[in-house]
Amino acid sequence: MDRLRNLRTRLLSMAAMHSDRLVNEALAGADARKWHYAVLATLAEQGPASQSQLSDRTGIYRSDVVAVLNELTARGQVERAPNPDDRRQNVITLTAAGRRQLGKLDRILVEVENELLAPLTTQERDQLTRLLTKLVDHHKGWKEA
Repeated sequence: MDRLRNLRTRLLSMAAMHSDRLVNEALAGADARKWHYAVLATLAEQGPASQSQLSDRTGIYRSDVVAVLNELTARGQVERAPNPDDRRQNVITLTAAGRRQLGKLDRILVEVENELLAPLTTQERDQLTRLLTKLVDHHKGWKEA
């Protein structure tokens, strides 16, 4: 059993699966998904963007961004408008409803993180964030624009 207990890749996978389940369940309770949060947070932090830019910034496949944006547009949380500089592109902007939803999702995710990371001290949580960021950055798991 020591082999399994000490295999870091397995531990990361198990923690990720548990985290993913908690996040998905909590967001589903707010009629949202992880990609909704990623798009709303990206628009709030970095401003309006094209669909292509949102794909790059969030790590969502370009083909999947369209479906996510369709859902968020139908809910009034984002707006699409033709790019005045390139009419072939749409510019996506966050609406007031999107900002309210993002605030709600932020609160939900703080609760999920607190539940998931309950056994860790604040210092350990900060260390975990640094280490996971280092791993993700090294393996280019996400792109930042």
